Amino acid sequence: MNRPTFSAVAEDCLDEVYRYLLMLTANPSLADDLTGATFEKAFRQWRRYDPRRAAPITWLCSIARTTALDHFRADARRRRREERFVLEQPQAEELHLAGLSPELDAAVSELTAAEREVLALRVVLDIDAESAARVLGVSRTACSMRLARALTKLEERMAADALA
Repeated sequence: MNRPTFSAVAEDCLDEVYRYLLMLTANPSLADDLTGATFEKAFRQWRRYDPRRAAPITWLCSIARTTALDHFRADARRRRREERFVLEQPQAEELHLAGLSPELDAAVSELTAAEREVLALRVVLDIDAESAARVLGVSRTACSMRLARALTKLEERMAADALA
């Protein structure tokens, strides 16, 4: 198997990694910053990347997830230091930037962070269950269950909105 170049992988996966991070953060500016940090880390780790173990998008989403979690942890520590405890929920107009309809945006904003994350990987980025589970650090069964719960919640919300 020929190993792709880092620049080819980066070019092929940049938009998908950004969309994934946008779904996680619901903040275009933060998603942009985290995308840059993700590719910087990926470049430094490129020699260790093994294309037989994971597709490039799976590997990059794993790095992106860790980068986002590190950011959120650091942000939480900063907030505690400043004694601010504000829970951020994604706003519909920010999720709309990920390519979702306004109605679906509203329904997605009611999902938990874990449900939004699995939805981003499996539905928005169309990553297979095994790879998504690897990115999330859970079993394939747990990943599938999370996705099923998220889709059920979305269906229920969309049906309720249609009746209203």
